[in-house]
Amino acid sequence: MTHVPAGAAVPDAAGAGDRTVIGANLSLPLFRALSGVLAGHPYLKVVVDRAENTWHLLDTRVHPFHVDYIATRVLGMTLDELDAELDAFNASVYMDPERRFLLGVVSLHSEEETDGSERPFLVLETTEADTMPGPLLEEFYHYVRGRVDGRLPLLLKPANHGQEHELAAIGEARVPRVLSHELFGNRTRTCLNPGETEGRLRYFRTTAEYESAAGELGWSDIVAMPRLPDDVPRTAGFINTVPTTPLSHTNVLAAGWGIPNAIVRDLDAVVRQDGLDGAWVRYRVREDAVTLERLPHAPALERPAWHQQRIRIETPLLEEAPILELHRLRCADRDSYGTKAANLGELHHVLDSRTADLTAFYARPRPPRPDLLGHLAARLGEPGASPRQLRAAAAERVARTVRAPRGVALPFRLHHLFLTSSPALQQGIGKLKMALELEALDVIDPLSLHLQHLTCSTPMPEEVVRAITASVAALTADGRRLVVRSSSNAEDLPGFSAAGIYDSVTTVHGTDQLMDAVRQVWASLLSPRSVRLRHQVGIPLDDTYMGVIVQEYVPAGLGGVLVTCDPTRPEDFRNVYLNCTPGSPEQVVDGTVLPQQYLYNTVEGGGRTVDIGSSGADLPAATRASLAELAFAGRLLQSHFSEDDPDGALDIEWLMTAEGAFHLVQVRPYAR
Repeated sequence: MTHVPAGAAVPDAAGAGDRTVIGANLSLPLFRALSGVLAGHPYLKVVVDRAENTWHLLDTRVHPFHVDYIATRVLGMTLDELDAELDAFNASVYMDPERRFLLGVVSLHSEEETDGSERPFLVLETTEADTMPGPLLEEFYHYVRGRVDGRLPLLLKPANHGQEHELAAIGEARVPRVLSHELFGNRTRTCLNPGETEGRLRYFRTTAEYESAAGELGWSDIVAMPRLPDDVPRTAGFINTVPTTPLSHTNVLAAGWGIPNAIVRDLDAVVRQDGLDGAWVRYRVREDAVTLERLPHAPALERPAWHQQRIRIETPLLEEAPILELHRLRCADRDSYGTKAANLGELHHVLDSRTADLTAFYARPRPPRPDLLGHLAARLGEPGASPRQLRAAAAERVARTVRAPRGVALPFRLHHLFLTSSPALQQGIGKLKMALELEALDVIDPLSLHLQHLTCSTPMPEEVVRAITASVAALTADGRRLVVRSSSNAEDLPGFSAAGIYDSVTTVHGTDQLMDAVRQVWASLLSPRSVRLRHQVGIPLDDTYMGVIVQEYVPAGLGGVLVTCDPTRPEDFRNVYLNCTPGSPEQVVDGTVLPQQYLYNTVEGGGRTVDIGSSGADLPAATRASLAELAFAGRLLQSHFSEDDPDGALDIEWLMTAEGAFHLVQVRPYAR
């Protein structure tokens, strides 16, 4: 490429106006002329050419990718040539310690001064996969600092945990810095689940306000409140006005229902300014922007597709199915024990046999790459390994990283025996079926509540008590604590995740408490909310049964949820999103605690902190490194549990013991 004098523009290949500049100092007017906008902040891509001792300020509209620009405009390659060696080229610019080019982004931010004025400042960062060591980070920072308007503060934001570690040896006086959660932790608007809808905004400032109006909410409403409750009905959209996580139950529901959801901290001011409460609005949620636009009048809305949606469930097998230890179940047993129990049994099989192929996700074509097997080999420390060797190494890595819970699964048959043993339950269920058929909305909830109470108070048949007692004898020894979870045939289904609508009981001691907990889990199948949600998607009451998982309680110092995708960027095939908090995973999904949040790249490697949550501090580096191994194991398990579609994400609940061992307590498809 012919060198262009400082300040001159570079014409693009098509002859259109490319305002890319080489060698010029960066002022705010020039920054604004070349920049794009991401997450509400103007940003500019920069390339430092160490060999030429100059830098390139890219016109964002013309050059969306650093590597494309370097290859075609600096090195004279064609795009086909770049695609043919893309991974090697990426390694040369993002990972080679002797690299010629330093790639980054400069973004413009502002902070409020004590007098209320806004003070602008710039932030420099690399891409997330960049392994730039400390000396290069310092060189990059000072190169840019020397060419940026000196009146503008410039901070370096480490792009991953590796860069944070490298910068720890460099004083902040030499390289001023800001961490991601410090920069974005107080973001006014945050995407939780992308989407767009039109509807009537219903803004509730307190839980009491919501509860008084919940019964009148309809499918065309957009529900806004500080933090949505788990029993929120299916509506057109959700808005939270205080921070929550994309892995909360309400956002898992939003993802499964395909409705937009976001955090909008300034909603109160927007509602007051524009008179939006009760108004019809267009609500757009994207990764880089969340907007509410008042509509001039009520739109002509059609009933949403889910009103006609019909979820198909397999006929439950109610014949003789014994209570089994979890390790004896396989995926095919879901029709007798439920998907949740069957998946835990399958997990035992994967870990014990080490014969499952856990490489399918990486073997899939990722154009222009034929596959990601080279990256998998690097993650496994097996460069040049054959496909067979990679399969063996992947199975070994997962078995070394995670454990499956010890416990037993109660089949649907026991629930069926219990229901048929009580004429009162049979009569009540008959009345509820009739009310559902007649759409008698005023009696459905009272009938459901009556049936729940009846389920919890009806004695179990003696044969059911004997079977359960015998099967859990080893688990209840020495007064050990148990956890009792649902495993219905009406959850973890395509298009119907049922996240959070059935009960778990996490503090169970002894046989009497166990029987009460089993009845409570069975009763949750008849809660008003679960009955209504299933009826909306056409799941017949007659075909719905509850299996139960009885697990040994495992004390945990850390617990959480991971999903093998980035919930806000479904097209991203690299990252696994992980949330955690001290103690059990329930605090993550019920939204009572804002968890620590991380993204781990399972292709090139590395991770970064998204939010430090309510704890106010990040986890130690060694713990974050262990979580990276857990995220990688989750990605490998995805290949097996999503075998029909290797890109089908998993939702995994996990615990980390004081000794650092990971126990997976739930593996299910992630609805998105």
